[in-house]
Amino acid sequence: MKIAILPGDGIGPEVTREAVRVMESLGLPGLTLFEGDVGGIAYKRHGVPLPEETLQIALGSDAVLFGAVGDPECDGLERHLRPEQAILGLRKELDLFANLRPAKVFAGLEHLSPLQPDIAKTLDLLIVRELTGDVYFGDKGERVANDGSPEGWDMMSYSANEVSRIARVAFRAARAAGKGVTSVDKANVLETSQVWRDTVKEAAGPHPDIELEHMYVDNAAMQIISRPSQFGVILTGNLFGDILSDLASAAVGSIGLLPSASIGERKTDHGIFGLYEPIHGSAPDIAGQGKANPMATVLSVAMMLRHSFSREEEAARIEAAVAKALADGIRGGDLGGTHGCEEIGGAIIERL
Repeated sequence: MKIAILPGDGIGPEVTREAVRVMESLGLPGLTLFEGDVGGIAYKRHGVPLPEETLQIALGSDAVLFGAVGDPECDGLERHLRPEQAILGLRKELDLFANLRPAKVFAGLEHLSPLQPDIAKTLDLLIVRELTGDVYFGDKGERVANDGSPEGWDMMSYSANEVSRIARVAFRAARAAGKGVTSVDKANVLETSQVWRDTVKEAAGPHPDIELEHMYVDNAAMQIISRPSQFGVILTGNLFGDILSDLASAAVGSIGLLPSASIGERKTDHGIFGLYEPIHGSAPDIAGQGKANPMATVLSVAMMLRHSFSREEEAARIEAAVAKALADGIRGGDLGGTHGCEEIGGAIIERL
């Protein structure tokens, strides 16, 4: 089991260290870890945010555990040298086109959600977001409008092949979870979304036992807040997925509890290659102070064991240990508690 550990910047090394401690406590056979520099620390040491050595470490592994990138000292750099380019480069080089973002409110934390507690407790969904297409990666530019004023333009597009492969990921996730799929688009006004909807319908053919629903993105945003219990797996494009995943994350009450996975179709000897990371940033204001909550990174390890190593039992054990720690009042500052990073990691290991 070869895993690339890329701690990154800010609180990345702290939360990653605790996640590795949790992973090592499981006694997994053949576990081998390789560490590399990414982000601001990589720029300071190597002159680029994603050194070739780090990329090769990632390419030679079965999975990547990623911390966070972002360093205020690098804000003045040219865009291609900024820390954030590391994660974009990894996604491109590793062909990671599907982002998996679970959003779940843990028992006892309903009061931290902006939703009413009786609604918050029903939130337990997975957003499958396409990562490498859509308007973010289309042609774009500026021009002069007919009235002589500046005008910006961006091209949105999806090919049927791009939609088919992300749909396969969503249906596979839905089958594993025993849930249905809600495909989110804006087919009433966008031709891109019409192709998306038609292709998803076709992709559903081999999965007649999985319920498929189509929903416009504006309605989906409203329904996530008003009746989240209706959703199992939400399948959507890059732009809509960016917005809806952040909306669902806010409804949980703290980004310190939310893991994510970026996967493709590359197979390993154990499962599917993927990059796993917490959704939070590098939080430079608390870096090095031991205050960060490592639970999101620990839960990212659970996702890694499930998807890249087919170890459902160990993944479920980690998730149960995190839930038990929270129920026992082990909480970081993001949850109104006083427990530190190392203390939280130790508490999770005790409950394993």
